[in-house]
Amino acid sequence: MNDTGDSLRHDWTVTEAVELLERPLTDLLFEAQTATRRYFPTNTVEGAQLLSIKTGACPEDCAYCPQSAQYNTGLQPERLMATADIVAAANEALANGATRFCMGAAWREPSDAQVETVSEAVTQVGELGMETCVTLGMLTETQAQRLAEAGLDYYNHNLDTSPEFYGQIITTRTYDDRLETLGNCRTAGLKLCAGGIVGMGESRRDRAGLLTQLAALDPHPESVPINLLVKVPGTPLAQTDDLDGLELVRTIAAARLMMPRSVVRLSAGREGMSDELHALCFQAGANSIFLGDRLLTTDNPGEATDQHLLDSVGISLAAEPLL
Repeated sequence: MNDTGDSLRHDWTVTEAVELLERPLTDLLFEAQTATRRYFPTNTVEGAQLLSIKTGACPEDCAYCPQSAQYNTGLQPERLMATADIVAAANEALANGATRFCMGAAWREPSDAQVETVSEAVTQVGELGMETCVTLGMLTETQAQRLAEAGLDYYNHNLDTSPEFYGQIITTRTYDDRLETLGNCRTAGLKLCAGGIVGMGESRRDRAGLLTQLAALDPHPESVPINLLVKVPGTPLAQTDDLDGLELVRTIAAARLMMPRSVVRLSAGREGMSDELHALCFQAGANSIFLGDRLLTTDNPGEATDQHLLDSVGISLAAEPLL
């Protein structure tokens, strides 16, 4: 993506973002759908699939994450998958309509040897004709460059929430650490997949703060996942009050208006969402979903449910990546 000549903004203030989130919902949806149609095909969503290639035993204390070694969630740690098994899963995802294959490893920061192993998988998955994305934790500039050389398209590294609320969710990694990794990936020429999580007990202003931070990145992240908290027993956020579904819709719409050329992915949390809430999220500008029945270690709707959903709202899976 190239922002040149497109008058995209990187100077949004939190106050402006709050004002977006507080607009009358019908106005907000109309503006967001208009922005979506300016840059993307209508009634089309991109399908991606996410695989946990190394599960659990992460030393971080992210309060939402069942893979943290600091919480007792009953998750059994698993070593890094063999490359052949990763490629086989990618082939299955391709057959199910995914155009992007995302690989996630529960590391705080990978070793160079681990990056080398993942790079081999990236190359082989890319040879299938799929876009590739990985999330491995913090990266050095050299590690990001190695992944780029392997043909990686996207690196996922979420900001999670606003800088002000961040310390209530994570203490083992700073906000600046996250921004540094994103910078290292940009320097290596990688596209960014960067978003956050809503429903963690944050305020509307915190959601505005997250979007402001993302939109300040120049260029904007090409992919912006908006996750709805999955409340996993054993994690500190397991008893958090449910977020009003319309707040999720408003957040997606504001993301679309602030980063209009980005693919906005409706990510975690879809398992508990009604068809009606899904439809409002698509109207708000979400144009990507994760396929399959697992999302790292939590449930995802699965092929049959998603096909029924897409048929009911008249939306098709994109035959090729949207960017």
